[in-house]
Amino acid sequence: MTVIDLESYEDALATYDPVMGLEVHVELGTKTKMFCGCSTELKQDANSQTCPVCLGLPGALPVVNEIGVESAIKIGLALNCEIAEWCRFARKNYFYPDMPKNFQTSQYDEPIAYDGYLDVQLEDGEIFRVQIERAHMEEDTGKSTHVGGATGRIHGASYSLLDYNRAGIPLIEIVTKPIEGAGARAPEVAKAYVAELRELIKALGVSEARMEMGQMRCDVNLSLRPNGTETFGTRSETKNVNSLRSVERAARFEIQRHAAVLNSGGTIVQETRHFHEEDGSTTAGRIKDNAEDYRYFPEPDLVPVAPSRDWVEELRKGLPELPRLRRKRLKEEWGVNEHDMQSILNAGAVDLIVATTDAGAPSDQARKWWMGELARNANETGRSLDELPVTPAQVARVAELVAAGDLNDKLARQVLEGVLAGEGDPDTVVEKRGLKVVSDEGALSTAVDEAIAGNAAIADKIRGGKVAAAGALVGAVMKATRGQADAARVRELILEKLGVEG
Repeated sequence: MTVIDLESYEDALATYDPVMGLEVHVELGTKTKMFCGCSTELKQDANSQTCPVCLGLPGALPVVNEIGVESAIKIGLALNCEIAEWCRFARKNYFYPDMPKNFQTSQYDEPIAYDGYLDVQLEDGEIFRVQIERAHMEEDTGKSTHVGGATGRIHGASYSLLDYNRAGIPLIEIVTKPIEGAGARAPEVAKAYVAELRELIKALGVSEARMEMGQMRCDVNLSLRPNGTETFGTRSETKNVNSLRSVERAARFEIQRHAAVLNSGGTIVQETRHFHEEDGSTTAGRIKDNAEDYRYFPEPDLVPVAPSRDWVEELRKGLPELPRLRRKRLKEEWGVNEHDMQSILNAGAVDLIVATTDAGAPSDQARKWWMGELARNANETGRSLDELPVTPAQVARVAELVAAGDLNDKLARQVLEGVLAGEGDPDTVVEKRGLKVVSDEGALSTAVDEAIAGNAAIADKIRGGKVAAAGALVGAVMKATRGQADAARVRELILEKLGVEG
């Protein structure tokens, strides 16, 4: 990979003002494709979910997926957009190996939703409004696998394999207006916007929006202009960025790269760029075509879409509580500060904590286990919280066992460890590992007597008034009982037996 000289971020922002445009593609969770009845189920044999329509064979006629239209309207409403009374599809013509029709059925100058906005919250609590240009319906392409090269890209590959199962899967493309005024916080704004959009899409139930699976991906358009000027610079478009962290890194890298090129007297080429996860860099793709180069024209085989106002209003009334309002409500209900709520959001734990409280756990206990032991395990294993093999109901059961005095925190961590290891539900793990708290007073009394007898010097200190020394005896009892005693009750027994007031 060619090494690219970068301007320092601080120096770049001292001279230039970044302007962004974000294009997010969301793969809808419909059962069938956008214009045919082929299944959208994942991980099937290559080219097994195709038909004459999604392969673009002569004489095949498409039909619009009603659920796809409904999903598009829901997204538009949630983004505060106007919903078109009449719109139609267009053919976007360009050659690409995984485009079986040699054109993409999309929308051009007549999108189904337009002129909206999304308010996003930055890490310090500031609200930044991102204006939405449009949200339009289209179809996904197939998938190319380039074999034999070192990079997995077509350059240097021996041959390519094409799988058209993905061709025709419904997409919604959400395009922002130019994002101005973010300054040095532009990368943070980009990340916050995509994060908020992802939460909104999930809340609507129209897609799982899993970026790591390609169900949601972002194209980061960026240009620089000298501070104090109004004319936009030439933009680059970093394609298919598939994580929140990468969206931020891509924007930051392009700011530094553009500044370095401009400061050296060079010119920015309008092109697509590839993002590289390993080092956060981008490299050149292809020269970026302008809209007129796609030779858009109305799709002759599809009738226009004209959603009735009654239907639109019915969908508006059915919208769920939107994520930012929900987080505000939960923050107040849970009694957490802004920093803690942001941490919960960043960890992807909001829905898991809600589900755990719905299963009966107090909210503080639900937060404690998801943001503590389970977050640690997720970090160590490189998984997200929702990928862990434990359910909210199981976490709620662990919290219930702790509240009942059957487990202490140390034992509860071992129970969760067993659940994560596939040993069964919490009760099964408790039984198999013998992890229940020792609550038998006789057994505890004996263990305390043995600890006192084995630590006479410490016992004398406690009798002499050094109550803090009781911690050593508590530790001895806990060790003897393999951590299965109730530490608070052990301390009470020690002080009682030594005749000392707590």
